[in-house]
Amino acid sequence: INMPRAEKSSKQHLLMAGAAVCLVIFLWLMALPLQWLPAPIGPAAQQFANGARTTVLLTLISGAIGLIIGVLAAMGKLSNNPFIAWPSRFYVWVIRGTPLLVQILFVYLALPAMFPELKLSDFNSAIIALALNVGAYNAEAMRGGILAVPQGQVYAAQSLGFTPLTAFRHVVLPQAVRISLPSLVNNIVSLLKDSSLAYAIGVVELSMVGNRVQAESFQPVPVFITVACGYLILTTTLTWFSDALESELNTHQRR
Repeated sequence: INMPRAEKSSKQHLLMAGAAVCLVIFLWLMALPLQWLPAPIGPAAQQFANGARTTVLLTLISGAIGLIIGVLAAMGKLSNNPFIAWPSRFYVWVIRGTPLLVQILFVYLALPAMFPELKLSDFNSAIIALALNVGAYNAEAMRGGILAVPQGQVYAAQSLGFTPLTAFRHVVLPQAVRISLPSLVNNIVSLLKDSSLAYAIGVVELSMVGNRVQAESFQPVPVFITVACGYLILTTTLTWFSDALESELNTHQRR
């Protein structure tokens, strides 16, 4: 009975590993096929490759931080302590109610003006703004996942001697992540595309490279087709990995 599940789990591990390998190969070898294309793409092949790497780096770092922020904000919103709940609700309300571009510009321009001793590079400013943005959306996804876990499981864990924090960590959180995974993945995919707004503060990511090459060549069609294909490959690879991960978690849940 366990063999099909074991084989399925092995296949899912191979799919996740394959997606990760494909992403690495794409990032490091992207310039090779592009350099054979006619101008303006060929001469700028290395620029497109570097821009794609910056895009992925922005997504991975801000996505990881945003996941932590999302879990903490979700716990805060569900807290019975108003001094924790209200700041968490205010944070989610403000971030979800304002444009990401405004948030990026605020972190890059307004924060240093408010705190002169704060020195932020354009890349770090983008990381902070993107992490705060995706964290607010992750908070709502995680809150739904936490509420979907039957309360009886928490009571059962506490009856076995688990503290509330330990019960949350070992019982509630793993199930909440599995339930929320589709929404979390959608947020990360959106984050990858939204990272293009970092061009507004000078981060040289994929869309910024496209704007530069287009401005120099006055050939927007091939340039933005190349940029769109780059984003499409990145989002497809990320979705491929996340689908395998979601299937793996569901397999473990049924065991």
